[in-house]
Amino acid sequence: MHATSSPVDAARARTTGLLLALVSACSFGSSGVAAKPLIEAGLEPLHVTWLRAAGAAVVLLPLAWRHRSLVRERPWLLLGFGLLAVAGVQAFYFTALSRIPVGVALLIEYLAPALVLLWVRFVQRRPVTRAAAVGMVLAVGGLSCVVEVWAGLRLDGLGLLLALGAACCQVGYFVLSDHGSTAEEGEAARRPADPLGVIAYGLLIGALALTVVARPWNTDWAVLGRSATMDGTDVNGLVLLAWIVLVATATAYVTGVVSVRLLSPPVAGVVACLEAVIATVLAWVLLGEHLSAVQLAGGALVLVGAFIAQRSTPRPQSGSSASGAPVAGSGAPEADRDVSAR
Repeated sequence: MHATSSPVDAARARTTGLLLALVSACSFGSSGVAAKPLIEAGLEPLHVTWLRAAGAAVVLLPLAWRHRSLVRERPWLLLGFGLLAVAGVQAFYFTALSRIPVGVALLIEYLAPALVLLWVRFVQRRPVTRAAAVGMVLAVGGLSCVVEVWAGLRLDGLGLLLALGAACCQVGYFVLSDHGSTAEEGEAARRPADPLGVIAYGLLIGALALTVVARPWNTDWAVLGRSATMDGTDVNGLVLLAWIVLVATATAYVTGVVSVRLLSPPVAGVVACLEAVIATVLAWVLLGEHLSAVQLAGGALVLVGAFIAQRSTPRPQSGSSASGAPVAGSGAPEADRDVSAR
């Protein structure tokens, strides 16, 4: 959390940040239940991914124009956010899925909170609270149960490295979300980078990068004009796409990046682990994908870990942010297994 003027302001900022992080987790977690019917109707997963990034980029174009000065002031921040936080996570995640089981890929991707803690402790050389570390361990352990990582385990060296690449890009999401929130030392006249502008340009750059990978000109556009089936219920394809673009992407990124600036990245990263639980529960309710007792227990463990972590008190240095990095992660078991990470 960034330094604030009083304990009351600090508590209020942390509460607001936690609420925004939960909204972001719910929004990201809902992407799977909306995207999976489209995939089953005939759209390729990468085409769905490109549509969500490109659609959100178009929606946020007015923000990009409003904050066009960022292109001159923070070009590397925008480029890094677009390539890592938007395009990198998804490209690495999808490629990893072609070589290793989904559960393994998801678990490795959600090691990002641990990597965030390592970044803060050893790169930024800032203290990490014991509560954040314990919460991270519990959350990762719970996630291994939620995704049932032991099911059909098949290790592939390159696949594991690709999944780790997705986790590193998730770390980039949190680091870059927090970066630029205050004027850099020696640059007092330089305004902090507006998070909405960073998101708008990040999605635009990410969509352009994903165009090379997804090749959207091969998309079966007719699928969007038909109805897709959601556990026996017909839902118009355009309605599902609108939800993915407006809620699961635009809203998710906006609330997620702002929450990172109010919470410490280690705490925000652990709370982001709730995405997997939320996606699994939504898949249970909306897609009829039932949960096992082990998955339910794992979900409870993730909740406990997130609760412990969010109660930790960051130790910001005077005039600087409390930490340095979050994660986006994005894929979610069952519901999001066929879709994408953040």
